[in-house]
Amino acid sequence: MKRLLCAALIFLLCLSLAACTQNATPDASSSPAAETAANPWPPVTSPIDFNRNGVDDYTDILLGAREDARNRPRYDPSYFSGGYPPEDAGVCTDLVWRAFKHAGYDLKAMVDRDIAANIALYPRVEGRPDRNIDFRRTANLLVFFRRHAQELTTDIAQAEQWQPGDIVTFGTWHSAIVSDIRTAEGRPYILHNMGQFNREEDALANWEISGHFRFDASKIDPEMLIEWRQP
Repeated sequence: MKRLLCAALIFLLCLSLAACTQNATPDASSSPAAETAANPWPPVTSPIDFNRNGVDDYTDILLGAREDARNRPRYDPSYFSGGYPPEDAGVCTDLVWRAFKHAGYDLKAMVDRDIAANIALYPRVEGRPDRNIDFRRTANLLVFFRRHAQELTTDIAQAEQWQPGDIVTFGTWHSAIVSDIRTAEGRPYILHNMGQFNREEDALANWEISGHFRFDASKIDPEMLIEWRQP
């Protein structure tokens, strides 16, 4: 009788553990194996390795965005003297410049330089550049990438055109980096910060897309490419 009771208890415990595992919510550090197995399109690699670390730019941008997603900085849109928030704080655009930093680029300096030379093209600046905040505004990044990056389709049905390390903007209010994880249907996840727990998720179709870009440094004026230097 005792043996039967013990066996029954063990069986119920196993069922309980299985249910917990099945219902667990994956986070940004979850293994992507189940998702990437459904991806029929090999990732596009950049011809440039700007920081000379042996990793191409697109992959570096992807890995930098994922690092920020896993760090989960608190959502903080505050104005910071010097421009950069502390490492444990940020918004969507901070994930983007940190991704570029990982590839060796100083996105802040590049945006500031372009605004200074073409202020009329940046309506969000309103004629008064502010180096402390301009690079942290999606409206300004949208202009910058339209001018200097490859502009690609905004149709998410063309799944093969969405590649890891691409930049995507939603309206003039939100920015993200395209992940290498895809849904079973082929739609890529995005890496982004809205203060949510899961910062790498299936959210590409959630809002109207205003821009989809690929930063191919081989097609950009070398004068615009500024190397990251620790402030």
